[in-house]
Parts: sequence; structure tokens; C-alpha cells
Amino acid sequence: MDLGFGGKKVLITGASQGIGAATARIMGAEGADLILVARNIERLEETRRSILETSDVSVQIASHDLSRVEEIDRLAEQHPAIDVLVNNAGAVPGGSLFDVSDERWRAGWDSKVFAYIHMCRRYYPLMQSRGGGVIVNVIGTGSLRKEPAYLCGGMANAALDFLTQTLGGSSHKDGIRVVGIAPGPTHTERFRKITAARGLDPANMADKPFGRLAHPEEIGNLIAFAASGRSSYMSGTIIVVDGGASVGKYPNEASIPKAKDGTPKLCIGDTS
Repeated sequence: MDLGFGGKKVLITGASQGIGAATARIMGAEGADLILVARNIERLEETRRSILETSDVSVQIASHDLSRVEEIDRLAEQHPAIDVLVNNAGAVPGGSLFDVSDERWRAGWDSKVFAYIHMCRRYYPLMQSRGGGVIVNVIGTGSLRKEPAYLCGGMANAALDFLTQTLGGSSHKDGIRVVGIAPGPTHTERFRKITAARGLDPANMADKPFGRLAHPEEIGNLIAFAASGRSSYMSGTIIVVDGGASVGKYPNEASIPKAKDGTPKLCIGDTS
């Protein structure tokens, strides 16, 4: 399927690894000219080289810390004319209300929630002035599971869900579409680090849908489709990609959270 990215300019944040890098490779293969943004310039260069080995497109890279508003301003000044923005950078820590310090909470939200807000603030008017565009926010499923142990991240996801749905529900008047992608656990370097820190075996995926994690390319393919003209009537929606985990049941009794008296606690989704 031709997604019609030839001659289009796509800016992807968090493009040095994981879902961002996979999305960049897919969109490059579809003919998009790319602007790849992350803090790690060496990894960005690796992503750039891998794309140019197989795709005849323009690939520019830029190192920016998007938790800083002035860095976002600088990025928009350097690359104002884009057709698609993929907000993908940033990581919010897991942890309960009492586990995450004020400093870590604010830093996590600055890197993702406020970064997405500021990127939309800068690029929405620029797209509007050019006659339209697409914004894809890569969010997560934390807002669906309501897990006390992921309160900081779940609240961040909920805020970005609301941003995406509210902005995308009225952006049609400006010729702009705003779409959210909510991946479940995905086989990325970040996931491997998280599982290692928890003392878990990343190879043991028996409790996950289809017995595995999502592949970054599976998420990237959906991002590319959502950003393309093939989904030109889609805006203000959040697409969940988690193998059914957020609407399924716990796979076994041992995995069901228990209250202090040993009775099952009702909650949504898996415990990953």
C-alpha cells in the first residue's frame, strides 16, 4: 500500500531507538523526508545511516532536550515547515503516589507531557499557516489500567489522551488531524532496562498476549498509517495496540492483585 509520503516532511522525536527509530525506518521506506530528534546524537546517526542504506530520502538529525521549552523553540525555528509531527520522546517513571519524588515526577512530566504540549503549541500554528498537517502522539496504555503502582505514568498518559482527543476533535477546521497511538509493553531497550531493574526475566512472556511483547515495527506501521492520507478521516482518537491486554482478563490466578485479606482486587489490564 502506497501511503503517499513522497515529498512529505516528517519530524519524529525520540527517534534514536525503539518505536521512534522503527517509525523513522518505515516512513523513510515510504518516501518521507525525515527530521529525527533525540538527545543522543550518536544513536541518531546510526538510525540515519540505516535509513540511507535502503531509502533514497533526505534524513536530517538534531540533538535536543525537549524537556526544555527553549530547545523546542529552537527546533521549531530550525525546522518550521513539516507535514507530519510524531511526538514520541520522553519517559515517565513508574511508581505510586509515595514512591516517586517531586523531582522525578516533574522531570518525567517535563520530558513527555509538557514536551508534547509545547511541541503542539509550536507546530500546530505552523501547520495551520501551511494549510494543514498531522500530529501523532505516541502515548501508552497506563491511563487504561488504573494501577496504583503506575500512578505517575498513568496520569501522564491520561493527560496526553485528553490533549489528543480535545485538540483532534476541533482541528479539522484548520485542516489538521491529531491522533494518539497507545502501545502496550513493547520490545524496546527501555522495556529491557525496566524489567532488569525489577529483577524480572525479559524472556518470560508467557503472561503476555500471544506470548510476546509488541515489536517496535508493529507500532511504527500503525503510526505511519495514521499519519498518512489513507486515514484522512481519523482525528481525535486514541488507537490502543496492546494485544487485547487492556480489555482482557488476568491469565492466571497468581497474577491477580490481592488485598491485605487475600481477596482479589478488581482492576483493568495486566500488571506489566
